[in-house]
Amino acid sequence: MKRLGSIGTTNAESAEINLSPLIDMVFLLLIFFMVTTVFVQETGVEVEKPRAASAEDLQKHAVLLAVTRDGAIAYGGQTIGLSRVRGLVARLLTVREMPVIILADEGSATGRVVEVIDQCKLGGAKQVSLAARRD
Repeated sequence: MKRLGSIGTTNAESAEINLSPLIDMVFLLLIFFMVTTVFVQETGVEVEKPRAASAEDLQKHAVLLAVTRDGAIAYGGQTIGLSRVRGLVARLLTVREMPVIILADEGSATGRVVEVIDQCKLGGAKQVSLAARRD
């Protein structure tokens, strides 16, 4: 009786497993997950958001602007002036219609936040929201 491991092979031949299809599948899965992943763009500055009982989760596709405690406005890790907010929002909204979310520090001046909201509206934003923490 023949041994199961030696059926169809000779001593000179060795049984090999072809790993090429497995490697191809791993690369295809990697590419699939890279393409379908949604990256949330951060503002690049730390702000202490105020608390609100009615706070909701942020949308995945949104323009995020931050207003710091000292009144600086940040987008994508860079400080921008109030005069650049309108143009930035208008340019981003030509690519895709999305809401604007302002992450205002709890200690920031209300007047500065209102100025940023006004510039966003003048830039064409239909929905401008303020970010808050849940209680």
